[in-house]
Amino acid sequence: MSPADVAAHEAGSYVRSVPAAPKPSRTVLERFPAGNPRGSWPAEEFAADRRREGVPARVVMDLATDSFLVIVEGAS
Repeated sequence: MSPADVAAHEAGSYVRSVPAAPKPSRTVLERFPAGNPRGSWPAEEFAADRRREGVPARVVMDLATDSFLVIVEGAS
C-alpha cells in the first residue's frame, strides 16, 4: 500500500465519538410517591397549581425511586 493508502486506512479505523449533548438543567420542586390511591393525582395537581402561578412545571416519573417529580426545566 502507498503511504497515502495507509494514512487513509488508519484515519478510517479509529472510532469517532461524538460528545454527549449537555442535559438541560432541572429543578425538582416536589416529590410524590407513586403509590397513591386510584384517582388521586397529587403531583399533577401540584404542577397545575404552579402553572397557574406562571411556573412552567411538569411531572416526570423517577423510576429509580418509584416517585413522581414536579420539575421546572432550565431553572437552577
